[in-house]
Amino acid sequence: MRNSLRNLSIIQSGRDMFRRKHGPDFNSKDAEQREAKISELKAALGTLSARGEKYCTEACLKRYLEARNWNVAKARKMLEESLKWRAAYRPEDIRWPDVSVEAETGKMYRASFQDREGRTVVNTSSHEGQIRFLVYTLENAIFSLPEGQEKMVWLIDFTGWTVAHASPIKTSRETANILQNHFPERLAIGFLFNPPKVFEAFYKVIKIFLDPKSIEKVNFVYQKDEESMKVMYKYIDPEVLPVEFGGKNNVVYNHEEYSELMIQDDIKTANFWAVDAKTDHANPAINGTLVPEVAPQPSLLAAKAS
Repeated sequence: MRNSLRNLSIIQSGRDMFRRKHGPDFNSKDAEQREAKISELKAALGTLSARGEKYCTEACLKRYLEARNWNVAKARKMLEESLKWRAAYRPEDIRWPDVSVEAETGKMYRASFQDREGRTVVNTSSHEGQIRFLVYTLENAIFSLPEGQEKMVWLIDFTGWTVAHASPIKTSRETANILQNHFPERLAIGFLFNPPKVFEAFYKVIKIFLDPKSIEKVNFVYQKDEESMKVMYKYIDPEVLPVEFGGKNNVVYNHEEYSELMIQDDIKTANFWAVDAKTDHANPAINGTLVPEVAPQPSLLAAKAS
């Protein structure tokens, strides 16, 4: 009887805690309640820089709230940390010439195809360790998302992976921190393609840096396992999927063509942030490196970068 009363007390305490966090009867599926939370978070942030204002769109605020279970105080803390990180790292100012050397082998790039829902697909090999290149690719992929899409698909090729390719734990931790804390709710689903058995032990180590939501979105896919391939085909049409990933598309990575695409995207990015650069970008150097100037083009449409 005592144990039953104690369990009831714990359950009631949990309910009271939820009410304190969200208010009475908060329902994340209720549009009006979500809008109220978004407005509350926006007000809590106070005055922002020009770039901060452009970054903190309603969709952006919603993602941070979702990442923190609609707790405004926690979402505010998370978002303020992201704004500090963006002010210091300036991901929107990274240009293709800064990272193109890392892309020569095609170890990470924005795919020319999309998944069945029109979401951007990012292809990468498992031994990518350059954080700056990762951030550039993420920003570019987000910038290229179709209207109405907020998330992307990750397709990671583990073919030929060995322990020697494993990133240092410090790099894995930093990567997880950037992906989860500064690009929250951006991953729709992730496919680890042909990971060897030895990777499973390594994955158990890096899993401690991942939140439960991210772990649930990770799928191990093996080309010789028909059932696991069906899971990937459910999201990506095999007609557009490259042959190297078990699809029927003979497309291959061409560095010269991809470079031209990225340079054009850099122009769009510069155009998007141009006005804000006049007030926010007092220092043209990023981490001591001068950023190449790219002239904005008024005729280009502003894309989403939130």
